[in-house]
Amino acid sequence: MTTAIDIDAAHLPEHAAELLQDGHRLALAAAHEDPGGPRVVYLFTAPDPDRRTELHVRLDPDDPAVPSLAALSFPAGRFEREMRDLYGIVPTGHPLPRRLVRHHHWPRGWYPMRADAGPPPPFGDPEGPYPFVQVDGPGVYEIPVGPVHAGMIEPGHFRFSVVGESILKLKARLWFVHKGLEKLFQGRLPLDALPVAERVSGDTTVGHTLAYCLAAEDAAGCAVSPGAQRMRAVLLELERLYNHVTDLGALCNDAGHSVLNAQFGRVREQLLRLNAGVTGHRLLRGGVLLGGAVLRTLPDPAALKAIGADIAELADLALGHTVVADRFTGTAPLPADAARDLGVLGPVARASGLPADARRDHPFTDLRPALTVPTATTGDVLARFQIRVREIAVSVDVIRDLTYAMNPGLVTSWPPTARTGRTGRTSGTGIVEGWRGTIVHRVELAPDGTLSRAKIVDPSFFNWPALPVALTGAIVPDFPLVNKSFNLSYAGNDL
Repeated sequence: MTTAIDIDAAHLPEHAAELLQDGHRLALAAAHEDPGGPRVVYLFTAPDPDRRTELHVRLDPDDPAVPSLAALSFPAGRFEREMRDLYGIVPTGHPLPRRLVRHHHWPRGWYPMRADAGPPPPFGDPEGPYPFVQVDGPGVYEIPVGPVHAGMIEPGHFRFSVVGESILKLKARLWFVHKGLEKLFQGRLPLDALPVAERVSGDTTVGHTLAYCLAAEDAAGCAVSPGAQRMRAVLLELERLYNHVTDLGALCNDAGHSVLNAQFGRVREQLLRLNAGVTGHRLLRGGVLLGGAVLRTLPDPAALKAIGADIAELADLALGHTVVADRFTGTAPLPADAARDLGVLGPVARASGLPADARRDHPFTDLRPALTVPTATTGDVLARFQIRVREIAVSVDVIRDLTYAMNPGLVTSWPPTARTGRTGRTSGTGIVEGWRGTIVHRVELAPDGTLSRAKIVDPSFFNWPALPVALTGAIVPDFPLVNKSFNLSYAGNDL
């Protein structure tokens, strides 16, 4: 259950500080356009028990400004910069008010996510180059990488300041694939927006679709059966499996062991074929439905057990190889304090000793006793590799536990038979532990049942700032390896 509180802008820092001190984290901040003027919604979440609190702040339409929370929460400062770039809402008192989303060719005064934005005006060069921080000193030079890369990878620009091969500072400049995705949800019926949710980030079909469905069901007052929730959990773990296996192979490849990469690729293909049998799609599209789920077949428990054993053997071979172990050990450690301050999520956080996991902290179904949350303390590439290996074993156990006595088929309760007495605008949130970390969707429904707003937060939004921190002091040749150990989404971040 989400608690919503309307507050004055002047009291926002006070309320936010109380929630943060009480163990909450800022999971989302979203700008809204109401008939009476702009409104900003801040969603704070906390575990044990699952708590969700929203702060709603209405702003002056003639001077849309909100007190900055950047001094209290690093992620808050980035949400504020995003809102300023896309909606023109000014965070007063922000310590670093430089642009985040906007690129130099965007026209000044044009805020593309606002309802009155209109067609894009002529693009020019009014903003000027991005103000990268320049590092000075004897022998310091810069290496620009991207946004166009050599491999099959989405665009992003990385600016290295180095001495020799040692990295002094790295800045990641993203949002080259910003496409106004959240605006594509507006005006659609929840069912019609389902294909959009499936395509937020192609490798996270289940995670984003499930978070969206949970949010839409919450807003519509739709109760989902326990059996359907368990079917959804199976799909979520299948998605975690094939992506983690892909990462293990890619990490071995970046350490120079292409044979192990090929072996992990063999296992990945087995999992993709298993996915196709379960849902009819190798990336599991079509499995999660509004109000339910559909499984054509169930994963074979014996086959899953064999795949899990195969992965464990390959991981042992990888870490038993002196070159691979040397490249992984001690490379790009992310300290626990830095991970906590930055709000890092998912396997990256757990590799640094932070045990956050939405499957336990914000459950949509009970996965006990099979679910355990592995953590490590070193926070280096080795820890991030090992966390994935251990999470694969957990996912296999969870799937085998969930599918015991389960029958395949279609289970759905959409559309809801009643709005449970709700009138006017309603909202809902969905929180899911995707394979990269916690995914959050928040939607608002208009009185006619269409979506008036959808806000999406991929864990990559939280984790991208941690990559430069981990790389400080590393060497340039380790960048591909470290980047793969994070394996963050450009599409999920840029939206």
